[in-house]
Parts: sequence; C-alpha cells; structure tokens
Amino acid sequence: MFENLTDRLERSLKLLKGEGRITELNVAETLKDVRRALLDADVNYRVARQFTDVVKEKALGQNVFASIKPGQLMIKIVHDELTALMGGSAVEVNLKGSPAVILMSGLQGSGKTTFAGKLANLLKTKKGKRPLLAACDVYRPAAIEQLRILAGQIGVPIYSEEENKNPVAIAQHAILEARKSGCDLVIVDTAGRLAVDEQMMQEIAAIKHAIQPDEILFVVDAMTGQDAVNTAKEFNERLDFDGVVLTKLDGDTRGGAALSIRSVVNKPVKFIGTGEKMDALDVFHPERMADRILGMGDIVSLVERAQEQYSDEEAQLLQKKIAKNQYNFNDFIAQIQQVKKMGNLKDLASMIPGIGNALKNIDIDDNAFKYTEAIIRSMTPAERANPSILSGSRRQRIALGSGTSLPDVNKLLRQFDEMRKVLKVMSNTKPGTRNMPVFRKR
Repeated sequence: MFENLTDRLERSLKLLKGEGRITELNVAETLKDVRRALLDADVNYRVARQFTDVVKEKALGQNVFASIKPGQLMIKIVHDELTALMGGSAVEVNLKGSPAVILMSGLQGSGKTTFAGKLANLLKTKKGKRPLLAACDVYRPAAIEQLRILAGQIGVPIYSEEENKNPVAIAQHAILEARKSGCDLVIVDTAGRLAVDEQMMQEIAAIKHAIQPDEILFVVDAMTGQDAVNTAKEFNERLDFDGVVLTKLDGDTRGGAALSIRSVVNKPVKFIGTGEKMDALDVFHPERMADRILGMGDIVSLVERAQEQYSDEEAQLLQKKIAKNQYNFNDFIAQIQQVKKMGNLKDLASMIPGIGNALKNIDIDDNAFKYTEAIIRSMTPAERANPSILSGSRRQRIALGSGTSLPDVNKLLRQFDEMRKVLKVMSNTKPGTRNMPVFRKR
C-alpha cells in the first residue's frame, strides 16, 4: 500500500536545495516532482494540482531554522497538507439509533458483504454492540450464504428471507427482528452491480427511504483507483452517504482513491480493509496514513494492535516470569500467536519508523514462524516448560519430529537463550533510567 508513492515523495523532497529560506526557485522542481508522484499514484489531476498549489503557497518565504534543512521543513508542510487532504482526523460511525441502522452501498465485487461481517465484528468486540446482519442482496448467487458463513465465524445473528425477492421488505423486517431479539445494531447488506445502473440506484434509494438508516457507508475497492472516485460521486449524488470504506488496501493499490475521494465527494473515509481475516479492518486516521505515506511509520497503530492482543494482566504476568528467568517455550509460542493475529509481518514492520523503507525490496514470508513453531510443538510439555533439559538425544528427536535438522534446533535454542538473557536484563532495569524507556498505555 502506497509503496511507490512513498518512494517517489521521498526522492522528490530530497531535491530541495538552498539555505535560509524556501523560495520559488528552489521549490519549483520539488513540487513538480511531487505532482508527478501523486498523478502516478492515480490521484485525481485537479486534486494533485490543488494540493501542490497549497503546499507552494504555505512553503514560500518560510524561514528555515538553523537546526533544520529546507527539505525537512517541506516534509512537515507536505505531511500537514496530506493529513488535511484525507480529512484531518478520524470520523466515527453514527450508532445513536435504537437499533442503530447502517446501510451498505457499492458496486458488486467491492467487498460489501465481507465488510459487513468485519464491521459487525469490530463493533461487537470494541464497542460492545449486539449486531444483526440483514441479508438484502437477493440477486447475487450465494450472497446470503456468504453472509451466513461470516456471521457464524464472528458469532452474530443473521436475518434472511430466502424466498422473498423484495429487499425493502427484508430490511424492514430485519429491524423489527432486531428490536424483538434485543439487538442494538442492524447492518444491511445490499445488492451491487458490475456498473452503476438506474435499477440498482432506485432500489437502494427505496431501501434508504423505507428504513431511514442512521449511517450510509459507500464501500469501494481501492484497487480501482480513479474509477472508485467517479463511482463515489454517482452514489453520493443519489444517496448522500455519510462515509467511505476503502477495501483491499493491503493489495497492489497505488493509493489514489484514498487521497482523492475526500476532496471530490467531501465525505470522510471512515474505515479501511487491510486483509482477508475478519479482524483486518481499521478505523481510518488521516494523520497516521500521512505518516506512512511519507515513510515515518505508524507506531501508534502498532501499539494499539499489540494492546488488543495482550491485556495488562498478561503483560505483568509475563514480566514477572522474565524477571525470575522463568520465561519458556510455552510463553514464546504464545507470543508468536499474538504477533500473527496482529497482521502480516511486512505491514507490521512498515509501521516502525525507518524500518518500512529498509524492507521495501525484501519479501517477508508470513510463514516465517512455521519452522520455529514446528520445532517447539515437537517438544514434550516438560521440555517446553524447562528448556535446560534439552540434551543431545532430545534435540535429535525434536529435529526428526519437526522435519528440520539438528543445526536448526540448536540455532533456535541458542537464539532463545540469548533472548532470555536480554529480556532479563531489560526487566531488571529500573523504569525511568536511560537504558530503558517507559511506555504507558494512552
């Protein structure tokens, strides 16, 4: 996501020369290259031109402090304008109805049905909501079954009427069912087409009029670039939706839709889909996205993902075990599982400032842990709990059982031993000293 744009912008901002002030002369080539980078990322031409004009206006005549270079000041200005371009701040979904009703809209193939499941899962786990999924796509083969499978995966009820081909009636009945069953949220999945057509627009407008949703979300495939922006305009003219959802941002997308859509339709991007799993959905934070586009990482999102997987109690218990040198392979494999739940490894690495750029040409395999896991799972419970008993014959047995070699097992044990020593030193360092920073939950 945004990899090429990040690369191009970094190169563009390095072009800035000069001492003391940013002038029209020393900024011209940089902004020309920034505009090219945005256009290559499939950003709307009018948006790209307006963006560089605003950056130029804000940059010209800026005094450059002795401690920073013109390029560094320019990065700050570009960062602020990228944030403003994408909306400035995160915008929450409206959940004030009783029950709250969210209506999905978008073309077929944009990921509406999958997003409906992801959103139900997110609001259930993070907001304590009791969602009901309403299956109102009566045209696409297996659409109802797909929603039923997703509902089963996340443990939420679904309302469907297999024989009824009237989506307006189904949506109304779903809301009545939610009230009877105590659900406080209804997410209405609707039909899409391969292209915008009058029948689809009339149908979803009729659903909107009948159920008066608290929130209408337009779901769009980020891979479609400028087509996504054009489709958003057409839907917005008919539906006046409340927010945009960009799916498939984990794919080979150039990012133009994310940068253009707010400017063109004046509606906020509220969520982004970052993978296939049901928890691969993030609230859209413009400032954090600007950080990532400019190669600054996104440490806040990384910490939030980690906190979702580890409670304070678990972290304290683990810290005590480390301090007593009782950290073992059971703890290690549990942590591997937690890391895997946080997302793909390259995406996680890109959130660490300075790391993403270093790894851009390196292929990180999400199965990188599989041999480590195989070795640990080939150990007996006693061996996992007490690694010091792993004699030569035990190691040979583990190698055979895991499909690896004796050197592989020995290497893992050496690395594990070194890691335990480092963790013990860190746990014994007093908080607040120069050796160990203190991190507090926000």
